[in-house]
Amino acid sequence: MVDHTHALSFGAAASDYDRFRPRYPEIAVRWALDGLSNARVVDLGAGTGILTRGVRALGHEVVPVEPDPGMRAQLADATPGTTALAGSAEAVPLPDAAADAVLVGTAYHWFDREPAHAEIARVLRPGGTFAPIWNIRDDSVDWVAELGRIAHLDDKSGNIVVKYADFGPAFGAIEVREFAHRTTLTPDEVLGMIRTRSYWLTASADDRQRVERELAELLATHPALAGRETVELPYRTLVLRARRH
Repeated sequence: MVDHTHALSFGAAASDYDRFRPRYPEIAVRWALDGLSNARVVDLGAGTGILTRGVRALGHEVVPVEPDPGMRAQLADATPGTTALAGSAEAVPLPDAAADAVLVGTAYHWFDREPAHAEIARVLRPGGTFAPIWNIRDDSVDWVAELGRIAHLDDKSGNIVVKYADFGPAFGAIEVREFAHRTTLTPDEVLGMIRTRSYWLTASADDRQRVERELAELLATHPALAGRETVELPYRTLVLRARRH
């Protein structure tokens, strides 16, 4: 069951979401769209347009689709010349075979997969590309794991490669590629990033205070963080890619 309460909680923090969430490394986006030039790309679950802007920078036309009105408004503000369509993965407001590729930036785990796969296949031309992308914190770093524990940073993605082993009968075999990525944040920006997470946005005041208190202690006392003006937050960017039959 998809938790729409959490999935649609981000609009209230749209500006901070756009500011603090990590971008997608260019090499990962290029791999997702390998073999395509001047393509028409649907950014499904586009949020505030972080992935939309990355794809546009590579010279492609992008059609963002996003259900949350707050996120669509932020996308329009941050992405001149682009207006997101109101829609969801299960109801994409585009005609059949309208896209060369459909990308999803850290949102596929919110989809109701069976109807979403059918809709994605419908809007893709034959041979088109479907590629979800995730920025996943590298919890092999001890302080990053502790950050996740404190702030309940469950990415909802689980073991992605195992959990999402196929995209349904309309798609071929999934190819997988992982890229190292990192973002530089001040301690205040780490807290700002936490405040864009679904757990925080739906938490009680007491839970929020606990997270802030424990996070401040981590930043002040951990040997890799104490006294630093900025911290390097490491990610693994994972891309799954398949072609429509």
